[in-house]
Amino acid sequence: MYDIAVIGGGPGGYAAALFAHNFGLSVALIEKDRIGGTCLLRGCIPAKALIQSGEVFATVKSAAEFGVVTSDPTFDWPVALERKTKVVEGLVNGLAGLLKTRSVDMIDGFGSLAGDGKVNVTHDDGSTTEIEARAIIIATGSAPSTIPGYEINGTTIVSSDEALDWDAQPSRVAIIGAGVIGCEFASFLADVGTEVHIFEVQDQLVPGMEPEAEKVLSRAFRRKGIKMHLGVGVGQPTTSETSVVIPVGDETVEVDTVLVAVGRQPMTESINLDAIGVSSDRGFISVDRATMQTSASSVYAVGDIVAGTPQLAHVAFAEAIAAVTHIATGETAAVDYNAVPMVVYTHPEIAWVGRTEAAALADGFSVETTEHGMRGVGRAIIQGQTGGTVKIVSETDGQLLGATVAGPGAGEMIHELMYAVGFEALPQEAAAFIHAHPTISEAIGEALMASAGRALH
Repeated sequence: MYDIAVIGGGPGGYAAALFAHNFGLSVALIEKDRIGGTCLLRGCIPAKALIQSGEVFATVKSAAEFGVVTSDPTFDWPVALERKTKVVEGLVNGLAGLLKTRSVDMIDGFGSLAGDGKVNVTHDDGSTTEIEARAIIIATGSAPSTIPGYEINGTTIVSSDEALDWDAQPSRVAIIGAGVIGCEFASFLADVGTEVHIFEVQDQLVPGMEPEAEKVLSRAFRRKGIKMHLGVGVGQPTTSETSVVIPVGDETVEVDTVLVAVGRQPMTESINLDAIGVSSDRGFISVDRATMQTSASSVYAVGDIVAGTPQLAHVAFAEAIAAVTHIATGETAAVDYNAVPMVVYTHPEIAWVGRTEAAALADGFSVETTEHGMRGVGRAIIQGQTGGTVKIVSETDGQLLGATVAGPGAGEMIHELMYAVGFEALPQEAAAFIHAHPTISEAIGEALMASAGRALH
């Protein structure tokens, strides 16, 4: 019998397996595909590898502005895909090796609950194995969702899974859904010369994001030539072998392929949750967030399948740590969901942590906000990226509640503000620290000083 059986080898599953080593626990990690899950195989890592290629291409195209004269660059799609695959394979192999050194037993097959601390594993050849464990962690992840009329066929209508492996660069793409995934693909594809249309039923890019940051991203999208169709729904498409015609109000848009990016659904349908009475709603599993326990006390759930928590790899890591800590010690290591950094890897990047202004007001706080743009920041001027901003949200005469950064390196800079929000710092406490000059992060320092009531510039 194992101490822990983990169903699913994505970020939540492999993090749980790795962290259990700290307590000397024996672990069986059950995975029907390859280790790494959506993030490593079909999400975060391959997508960001392509985005990086696109950003390099865009930078080279504008090199003359910096006095660097080059011939007109071309984007080699197969080479970018090859590099993306190389990055993924290197990380997958490294992760497999790390799991081996931590003495994790890797079991190939589809895991489902069998009751009484048992997991039934169905292998590719149809044979089955029964695994017994003192505790079970469900980490089966999620899959792309779609909408009626836009069923995925892998060619003219695709999800993010297929879009990461297009054989050739598409000339014209429609993206349905302007959330994080949709906007990241739109930014990348436009950077490398694809004609991009993006559709969103709500009236802004990345719904829920601070409007000041949305303005930064909208301006950047317009400069890239992205056609934004916001506050509109799409009608039923007309599909041929080579194109898709999408009705939008009284108009139509014709493209080569449609990328559906309307969210993700939990992969829990076939794992037999009812076998031991695990409570769920539309496939999302309810947990005690202090421990990640489900309604069945010896069964835990982490990652994208957890009801009401962000579908992010780093959240899955933290939830895995919480679950394993409780299994090993009976103590809690609850995730602070109010201090989770969110990043949109567009060009420019957008990142935020804690509450937006609208969320803080909805939660009943009396709110003060300050903002500092990049236009006067020396390093941003040097880099030619002055369109960004930093916004700070704080309680009136109280702690920092949230912050947003839009601009170069936002995904890295947000972690400074993560600590300030997580430690419930006062603006004057956070503003007391010095930022190096010239750096992009000076914009954070300036915004914090303004929030503390003593702006410099």
